[in-house]
Amino acid sequence: MVDPVAIAQDLIRCPSITPEEGGAITYLASVFTEAGFKVQRPVFDHIGTSSIENLYASIGQGTPCLVFAGHTDVVPVGNEASWTYPPFQGEIHDGYLHGRGAEDMKGGIAASIAAVLQHIAEHGIPEKGSIAFLITGDEEGPAINGTVKLLKWADERGIKFSHCVLGEPTNPNFLGEMIKTGRRGSLTGDITVKGKQGHVAYPHLAANPVPLMAELVCALKSFPLDTGTPDFAASNLEVTTVDTGNTASNVIPAETHMSFNIRFNTLWTPETLEAEIRKRLASVKQSNVTFEVRFRPTNAVAFLTASGPFTNLVRNAVHHVTGKLPEISTSGGTSDARFIKEYCDVVECGLVGQTMHQVNERTMTEDIVNLTKIYRKIIKDYFSHSAA
Repeated sequence: MVDPVAIAQDLIRCPSITPEEGGAITYLASVFTEAGFKVQRPVFDHIGTSSIENLYASIGQGTPCLVFAGHTDVVPVGNEASWTYPPFQGEIHDGYLHGRGAEDMKGGIAASIAAVLQHIAEHGIPEKGSIAFLITGDEEGPAINGTVKLLKWADERGIKFSHCVLGEPTNPNFLGEMIKTGRRGSLTGDITVKGKQGHVAYPHLAANPVPLMAELVCALKSFPLDTGTPDFAASNLEVTTVDTGNTASNVIPAETHMSFNIRFNTLWTPETLEAEIRKRLASVKQSNVTFEVRFRPTNAVAFLTASGPFTNLVRNAVHHVTGKLPEISTSGGTSDARFIKEYCDVVECGLVGQTMHQVNERTMTEDIVNLTKIYRKIIKDYFSHSAA
């Protein structure tokens, strides 16, 4: 029987720090090819970004098409000397698989691959429909040359997806606790307040930008953006940095900079949120200093997959394996689900996410095995009951 933990170990041994392929896509291509999948490895690029190799693998014909999605790229390891076990060796100790990507999300990819191969070995290729994999190497980076372009590439070739399981780590504490059917959007802005540099003993000859910045921050945080929805928590704005670049205590700075990020629910779009922020800032009176605000481009919008047969199928599979009925959540940061939802319904169901992006990232080997069982149940029920 295909061992998901062994696949996870092999993937961790590929140092695929964004944007490096690190051998991960090559390894997966060999696994899929040997199993009889049709494998394609499109490379996408964009001015000012690194080229990214992606992978599309499929078996069977037509719809319904159940697609598993994920990413092989990982974040940097930080200080490697701080790791108890080497980050790219995939060592197992005391029931835990250690290494960068163990949780986020090579363990999830390994579980989905093992589940599909085990299902095919027992039940054969679906007589009606197909199973596919969308694997990118750009999720932890700018997310420009990965899933968003891979989906477009597939659509241009007439490939249609019915439903998707994204294997991001979704459980805060234990397997079976949570699945995610939506995500908040993300909007980042930068404010610059321009004054006039001068000596602190002669403030009348200068214009201090800091007081105005403080008023602008107060205006942004003066009252909540909203109170949330039945499916989403309230949108929140957080100031992430305030900086004058001034190292002298006797100098009034010439200007100060502030950045903020907003995680927003489906009550907002990036456009309506930008208008609200500009309105709040405009309420602050200016004197001898001025400010400007700029918003960074974003492709992270809020979305929700409506409850229905597919979400119920995933929940029931989790309950069948773990004995727990998972909470349906929209918490957390962004994921590639924001792109997938334009093509089909997507539900996120993966491992526990307590050590992702940390030194000593690790996951329980038992969780990888049980996640494989969850995915097997999803596949079996999907093609038995025609969730599409």
